[in-house]
Amino acid sequence: MKRFVQLFAIVFGVWTLIALCNSAAILLLNGTLGGTRELSTVLRGQFTDGWIWAALTPIVFLVSRRFPLNRKPIALAAGVHTGSFLALCALHCVLAQAAHGPLQYVPPHYQGPLLWLRFLENFYTDIWMYWPLVCIQALIDSHTRARERDRLAARLETELAHARLDLLRAQIHPHFLFNTLHSISALIRADRPAAEDMVADLAEVLRASFAGAAVQETTLNRELELVRCYMRIQSRRFSDRLSVTYRMAGDTLDASVPVLVLQSLVENAVIHGVSPAARRCTVEISSLRYGKELVLRVADDGVGLARPHIPGVGLSNIARRLSELYGDRQLFELTERGGGGAVATVCIPYRRLERERAEDAVCDENPILDSG
Repeated sequence: MKRFVQLFAIVFGVWTLIALCNSAAILLLNGTLGGTRELSTVLRGQFTDGWIWAALTPIVFLVSRRFPLNRKPIALAAGVHTGSFLALCALHCVLAQAAHGPLQYVPPHYQGPLLWLRFLENFYTDIWMYWPLVCIQALIDSHTRARERDRLAARLETELAHARLDLLRAQIHPHFLFNTLHSISALIRADRPAAEDMVADLAEVLRASFAGAAVQETTLNRELELVRCYMRIQSRRFSDRLSVTYRMAGDTLDASVPVLVLQSLVENAVIHGVSPAARRCTVEISSLRYGKELVLRVADDGVGLARPHIPGVGLSNIARRLSELYGDRQLFELTERGGGGAVATVCIPYRRLERERAEDAVCDENPILDSG
């Protein structure tokens, strides 16, 4: 009801403004030609016609919305609008006659009905009252349909992006699981208690990662806890061949990061950098804030990149997920490290999330892995 009152107030105001403009034009022309028409007569005639059409405007909009001229069948719509125009023109004359609206000119010897004379007199002006309203309603309908199409396209695009992200994340879980189970199988005969501890750590990692299956982003602090659990698993497998250094800036721990991206970078460094090497290797994990950007970096001094280098499932998923989440506002690159090894760098917009409480940690911090 409130919206209807607002719309009618707008329509009433527009027609009042039109009546004022027409009155001013008639008076100016009358004064230029030396006419004798009175101000009250001109105003009464224009405001009578304007306010009558203000009352008829909702009817015109209703007919135009029901029978738009830009849709088929056009012949039916044109016929309906022609009949509607004639009917409203006649209704306008009846209402103006009832309100004693003045006529522009009455011949001295005219003996016919004034209503017919008023109809003939107003027919031309009513054309410019009715049909512009039809065009305005057509423009409103076209704009509304365009906005609806844009809204639908945006919703479909968002749903498609979420579906892509869910698919990519679903691919990460079995990829991580299979690699970790391979590590456990390699250790189970050599050190059964250590293998059992790895199974327990794996359960903790999976519990945390699957707990928010519908969440695409988390804090760096929570992601780092998953990485610590994963590195504890790998440290048992590689024994004295693996060391880890964390260099995390304090103002980045509550920053928003995509779920499992940092863990995937670390996993890639361990599997493809440390595992093939026959010597002790170090993985360095660091983060820093650079203006409005968050930079994540995972470097290792392992065997380096293969030639030619073909990104695997983990790296391909990272690139696609970052593209889906941030578009052109992200950067992901994997390069050779000076002196041997590889460096993976992720740059995304810096955005803070509420930092998880300490009791929500996935696993306890392992001081042995925090060398450096």
